[in-house]
Formats: sequence, C-alpha cells, structure tokens
Amino acid sequence: PVFDEKQVLDEVVEAVISEMTLEEKVAGVFLVRPEDITGVDVAVQAGEGTKTALEQYPVSGLIYFAQNIKSADQFKEMLGNPVSYSKYPLFLAVDEEGGEVARLAKSLNLDNVGPMREIGESEDPARAKEAMASVGTYLKDHGVNLNFAPVADILDEEEKGSFQSRSFGKDAALVSNMVTASLEGLKETGIIGCVKHFPGMGDGTEDTHEQMTVIDKTKEELYQKELLPFAAAIQSGAEMIMVGHASYPQITGDNTPASLSKEIITDILRVEMEYNGVVITDGLNMGAIVEYYGADEAAINALKAGADLLLMPEDFSLAYEGVLEAVREGTISEERIDDCLKRIFRIKYRDSVGS
Repeated sequence: PVFDEKQVLDEVVEAVISEMTLEEKVAGVFLVRPEDITGVDVAVQAGEGTKTALEQYPVSGLIYFAQNIKSADQFKEMLGNPVSYSKYPLFLAVDEEGGEVARLAKSLNLDNVGPMREIGESEDPARAKEAMASVGTYLKDHGVNLNFAPVADILDEEEKGSFQSRSFGKDAALVSNMVTASLEGLKETGIIGCVKHFPGMGDGTEDTHEQMTVIDKTKEELYQKELLPFAAAIQSGAEMIMVGHASYPQITGDNTPASLSKEIITDILRVEMEYNGVVITDGLNMGAIVEYYGADEAAINALKAGADLLLMPEDFSLAYEGVLEAVREGTISEERIDDCLKRIFRIKYRDSVGS
C-alpha cells in the first residue's frame, strides 16, 4: 500500500483527541498570554507556576509581547520550559511583522526588516520572502514557532486607517504576491505564518484595539479586492488565518465583528473560499470586543461562528468556564470542539509524521 501521510496524520490526530478529557479539549482551543494562566503580572520566566498552569489548562499555545522579553537567553529559556511541561505540542507565538510591529527585533536589538509598506513599494516579492526568511530565522533561533504575519490588508485609496506602514500597499495583486512570498519565507525557516486580518480591514477608519470599526462593503466588493490576498494565501497552502474584529453590516446585517460572525467565517471563508486550515480570532481582549461582549460570550460566539482558536480572551478563566459550560449544555457540540482540535493538531503533529 502507498504510504499516505495525510491519512497517517489524521489517524495520529484522532488518536490524540480520543484520549482527551472535555476539560483538556476546551483548554486546547485557547491561545493566551503566559500571564493569563499563571496569574502573574508580567511573566519573564517559566517555572513551577507555568508547569502547574499548563497541567490545569493545557492551552493550545502562548503569545509573547515586549514585556516578556528581557534578553535572548532569558527568552529562549522561557519558551523552552513550557515545551517540556506541556502534554501536547505548543504554539509559541509573537507578532513579528517587521517595522513598528516587531517584538523581538525591538526588544533584543535584532535587525528589523523594516515596514512591509516599503517592501511593497519595491514591487519585488523576492524581497518580502527574504525579509520573512530573515524574521523566521531569528524567531526559530529563540524558540518561536508561530508568527502572526503577514498582514494581507490592502490600503484604501486615502491611506487612512491604522495600516499605513503595515500593509504592502493599495493594489490587490501586489499585496497577494507579497503575502504568498512572505508565507514562503516563513515556511522555509520552519515558522508557521498566520495571514491577517480576514476579510480585510484596510478600509477601517477606527482601530479595533480601541473600538468598533465599520466597513460598509458588500460581499461582491470584498471579492473584487479585499479577499484576493486571502484567496492567494489559501491557494498557496496557508495554515492559519486570523479574522479581524471589523464589522461588515452589508454582509452580516448588523455590527457583529467578523471574528464572531458565522456569515464571514463559515459561509465565506470555509464554504465559499474552501479554506480548511486553522481560523484564529484576533485578540479577544480588544476594545471592539470587550466594549460589547463578556469574555465568555465572545468565546462562545467565536466558536459558534466557526473559529478554531481563541486568542487572548479578556478574562481567560471566565471564557474557559463559559465554553466548558456551553459544551456540557449542548449549546456547542463536543464534535465542534473536536473539529477545531483536528485542524490545530494537523499543524502540530504534521512534522512527526512521514518526511
């Protein structure tokens, strides 16, 4: 018989999930800051407290910010320890886009590859690939395996909005080429890339970190422009896509953020665009969410909408207990959680299978 890697991987994943308790499964759909599970104010090391926390809450991964990075050795150790404590493989994530959003480069005085806008202006995808390969190399060296980049948002004509330097530019075809090249650069260095912020937030005038932003485009308009870089990324094998918190009332009928919208995540991304990878929400601790939803409500709504991975709820234990309760009551099926975990574990266990 022909050795089928995909089949073997699926069998490994199913076997892991079948052994998990419901509590472990629910913890597995969260990606949080180390502070969220350990209760410390600022985490700069991972010792017994982290070990205990990961035993109680075997979350899918941890995300690190500038406050967690003091020196190269300290950071490597801080990321290395949880790997040995965790029952399941961990995502160890940062936002390292280059330019103003570069947690490691800034904290450790590494070479900053510069803003993606400048790379976009070169119109040379090879530069994007090279930049992300360089980022991927130093991330890998410090123990990071997941980068919340590249940005696939397209700048609007007036260049308003909060993506001026973070976007590759205004042209959909250019941004598409830059995004796929960036993903290649990360992949070649062994880093999982995460394309953001679906379905495209370049026209948003407010910053969703602070408040709601409404994008008044129809689905047809999004397909003509905003969705093109995501379609290109899916075509090239993107493993993770982050859904933003902008509202698209022409599509959803109200101001529900994209990250909590079934029309956007399930109907457009999963069904119409045929995306089978992991869908992660943007940080659920942002203003666009916390001003309108409780931590448990946001987590439940995101899962119901089709998200697989919940990033940084404002109150982790409230969100975790809320999801657990929802599954016990049947508001969310356990199969739905298993589905999330299948996609997550396909990434985590793929390197242990075959090649």
